[in-house]
This record gives sequence, structure tokens and C-alpha cells, in this order.
Amino acid sequence: MNDTQRSSNVLNKQLRIAQLARERPLECFTALNHYLDLEWLEEAYRRVRGDSAPGYDGQTVLEYGKDLEKNLRSLLDRAKNGSYFAPPVLRVYIPKDDGKETRPIGMPTVEDKILQRAVVMLLEAIYEQDFSSCSHGFRTGHSAHQALAYLWGQAMFVRVTWILDVDIRKFFDTLKHGCLMDILRQRVRDGVILRLIGKWLKAGVLEAGQLSIPEDGTPQGGIISPLLSNIYLHAVLDKWYSEQVKPCLKGRSFLVRYADDFVMGFELQADADKVFGVLFKRFEKYGLSLHPEKTRRVPFSRPEGWVAGGADGTEPGTFDFLGFTHYWRRSRKGGWVLARKTAHKRLSRALLKISQWCRKSRDKPMREQVETLGRKLKGHFGYYGITGNMRCLTQFRDGVIRIWRKWLDRRTGDRGSMSWERMKRLLDFFYLPEARVVHSIYAAKP
Repeated sequence: MNDTQRSSNVLNKQLRIAQLARERPLECFTALNHYLDLEWLEEAYRRVRGDSAPGYDGQTVLEYGKDLEKNLRSLLDRAKNGSYFAPPVLRVYIPKDDGKETRPIGMPTVEDKILQRAVVMLLEAIYEQDFSSCSHGFRTGHSAHQALAYLWGQAMFVRVTWILDVDIRKFFDTLKHGCLMDILRQRVRDGVILRLIGKWLKAGVLEAGQLSIPEDGTPQGGIISPLLSNIYLHAVLDKWYSEQVKPCLKGRSFLVRYADDFVMGFELQADADKVFGVLFKRFEKYGLSLHPEKTRRVPFSRPEGWVAGGADGTEPGTFDFLGFTHYWRRSRKGGWVLARKTAHKRLSRALLKISQWCRKSRDKPMREQVETLGRKLKGHFGYYGITGNMRCLTQFRDGVIRIWRKWLDRRTGDRGSMSWERMKRLLDFFYLPEARVVHSIYAAKP
């Protein structure tokens, strides 16, 4: 059987599971592990990135694939008879947004990635039927720009006056295992699947040769972690908001979430105050905490009735969401529109990374530097290039050129050799992409 037929068979099984989940939204799945067969694991193997970093055992995806059928048969047997051992995750550190602190990430073994991917393929077919349309993070067919477009449409057409800007403290590290398993059992009661997830939650973390067992949190770097976090927050927030909160509000409102980053908008201040008053307790019920200083109510009505320095009205505030600062400004036609610009911290971090790269790469051939900087600029514009953000896009490109010139000037040791006149001639010869808008926010609809 060729790869196309295998993929088609797995897809048909996923569609069948999805259909059952859609038709029976209140039922539990007690028998799922029979879908886990050799064909299913082969498809999971193909979906694991070939260049992904190896785990603590050093084995690569390519090495595992040299005797693939034998390895997968052994993995399948151990997964189903309960003898599979969830190996420890190798912990490494990467820089945080500010470039000063670091963020821990985990690197599972290849075999762990394959089995986690196989279970994700099962669970996604079920939970994608349950998840709310307001959730956009780590979901096939959803993106950060869809979340931004939804927020823009809601703010423009729902006429919100207040925003709840919420910050969950260390969500991925503090998610409670017991609560997660209880939430899973409401939809899935297959013993094999639940046993595997339990083992991954309790898998150790290997750091500097020392093994530690986490009491809370999702598997670091695990393929299954994003799905588990979405399942958790769907129960804690999305479902609660749609079924219990929204029906009790007097005015219109909305919720938009991307992973653990979310905002809520309200037409009436009384509704915003009511939800703000219960939000902390709601998250505490599930072992989570909100940052008391970063979680805030933001006045966000259109500035039509507000006069600078006057006593009437409340000055509209700003808030950050998915790397953009949101605020009101006049359109070319004179009306008020929701505008967004690259958040200051994101812009500073991006330029810091450019500076670090230029310093390390200043001795590389000029053409290689230009090609890499061009890719970095295109990547930046590909995310931040939305309508109304041209000033920040241009600022970033100008900053990249300024930083590049600085390190080119230092590579020969002869300070002042790379004058701005020479730099301009260089840019005439080597092309760097111009700032451009990639995403039109005006296509957004409420």
C-alpha cells in the first residue's frame, strides 16, 4: 500500500471520529485505541518534522526511520499493553521577549513525538467539534491574524466601551494534572489513551544531568501540550463564557483567545465590572491565577465624546494583544477606527535579535548577510504587516539598516569606514525588501 493510500485511510478514520463527535456532543468515547494501528503510527511518523531536535537519547528522526516498521510495531505493542515508559524531556533554555531572561523548553525523544502525534490525531478529531470559534491558537485552519481580524470586527461593529485585558500567570507550568484528567474524562474514557496522557504529564525533566518530576503543567516541548492546553482553557474559559456568562449580560460582548492570551470586550461598563469581579475566582477554581497588575479593565469607547483635558468622558486606553498595541485613531475619512501598531516590546526585541545576529555574522560574505537579512525582514512583514502599521514596519526596516551598518563598520576595525553615503551605494547594489502590508484588516467581519 502506497503512502497516498495510507494517508487516505487515516483521514477517513479521522473524519468518521469527527462525525461521531459532532453528532454526539454529550457522549464519551470509550473505545479509541483500536484506531492506533501500524498505519496510524506511520502517518504520525511522517508528520513529525525530520529536522526536529533529538531528545536526551540523541536519536534523530532519520535514524529512527532506518528500521521504521520494527520500531513502530514495538512502540504500538508497548503503548497498548501499558509497558510504554514516557522518557524524560531534555530541558534547554531560549531567550525571552526582553532578551535578558530565558524561557525553558523541552525536547522529547523521537519515539515520544511519534506517539504523542498519534494521540493528537485521535483527540483533535473529537475536540475540534467542541472548540469555540473564538479560540484560534494551535488549531488547524486558525491563525493569530484570524484572531486579530475577529477582534477588529467585534470592536468596530459591537461598539465596545470596555476591554478586559487578562494575563494568566505561567499557565503552561501551573496547569493542574487532576483538573485536566477530569476534563478529559468528560469526553474520552479510553483507558489506553488516558494512561498515556497520564504518563506524559508525569514524565521527568532532565536538566544538567538531574532528573525532576513536575507536579503541574503540560509536557514541556511535547506535541500534545498545545492540544491539552486548549482542552483545559475551553472548559475553564470558552465554554463558561458562552454558556454561563454571556446569557447573563445586559449588553453585547465578545471573547477572543489565542492559546493562553485572551481579551474580552463589553458594550456596557456594568457587564465588564461584573465579569471582572468573578474572573479571578473562576481561574482559581481550576488551580490557575491571574496576574493582579497585568489583568485590568481598559476604558475603550470611541473618543467621539472625549476632550483632552476635559472632565467629560473617560480617556480611551490602549491594550496589547498578539504583539500589537490596539488604540483608536481617525481614519482618512474622519471616522474613528481601531488601529494597531507593533507593540514596543516586540519591536525592541526584534531589533535586538537583528543586532545579535549582525554581530555574530559580520565576517560572513556580504551576499550571505543580505540574503539572511532579507528573509528576516520578509518574516517580520509577514506577521506585523497589517493595515495601519506601516510606520512601525518602516521603523523596523530603518532600524535593521542602521544596525547592519554599525556592525559592517566594525568588521574591519576601521571605524567610520562605512559612511552613510557608502551604505546607500551598498543598498543600491544589494536589495533589502521594502516595508509592505501583507494582511488587510478591513476584510474582517463581525
